[in-house]
Amino acid sequence: MRLYAVVAAGGFRRYATYRMATAAGVFTNTVFGFIMAYAYVALWDERPQLGGYDMSEALTYVWLGQALLMTCAMMGGGFEDELIERIRTGDVAVDLYRPADLQLWWMAGDLGRAAFHLLARGIVPMLLGSLAFDLALPASPGIWLAFLVSVALGVVVSFAIRFLVALSAFWLLDGAGVSQMSWLAGLFFSGMLLPLTLFPGVLGDLARVLPWSSLLQVPADVLLGKRTGWGLVEAYAFQGGWALTLLLVGRLVQSVATRRVVVQGG
Repeated sequence: MRLYAVVAAGGFRRYATYRMATAAGVFTNTVFGFIMAYAYVALWDERPQLGGYDMSEALTYVWLGQALLMTCAMMGGGFEDELIERIRTGDVAVDLYRPADLQLWWMAGDLGRAAFHLLARGIVPMLLGSLAFDLALPASPGIWLAFLVSVALGVVVSFAIRFLVALSAFWLLDGAGVSQMSWLAGLFFSGMLLPLTLFPGVLGDLARVLPWSSLLQVPADVLLGKRTGWGLVEAYAFQGGWALTLLLVGRLVQSVATRRVVVQGG
């Protein structure tokens, strides 16, 4: 496990070197946060308690979305492009013969990336949002801890989805189309555009049980105190269940792809 801890630390340091890109990202997240916040103000002025949130909770949801956008890679931007390129060029064969698990290696690096983005691109927009609007931020350290656990589970779910997307390149060679469909689904079904509680009927029921809801909707509800007690346990079970299922599917696909590489190499 020490190896993967070193890889995670390396992932954190790798993204920490892009200081100008980080500053630009903070600025972008803040600008879009204000745009969405004022749109939410207009909407909630007309429909108070829409989706089960009051104005303060809705605005908190907006800024939380900006904080977690890159943390949970809702629009991609993590390891998947690099892995797809290594599969396309055949360099992944070297990775498969290394004395390290392919899935755990890339997951460790992605966890380091997520930790950096949470700190570097999450705190400042949230702080600026709290200065400009009345946000419903909890005072209890326990709720913040529960929220961080939920975010961590969301990051693992996000990784597992993107790992499967990257592995599709073993058969498609060019994973650009699958990647685009994945980040569009992540943007819509995570609740980034609107809380999933606003989605009507069957669409809302479906959106809330898909894995992408683990990326924003579930952590947001934990932070806003919508998931407490047994509800918090159910939230963790939901996220953990999707994480475990998707990781196992990814391991199965990785195994099939490895056999294919070995057969072709032989």
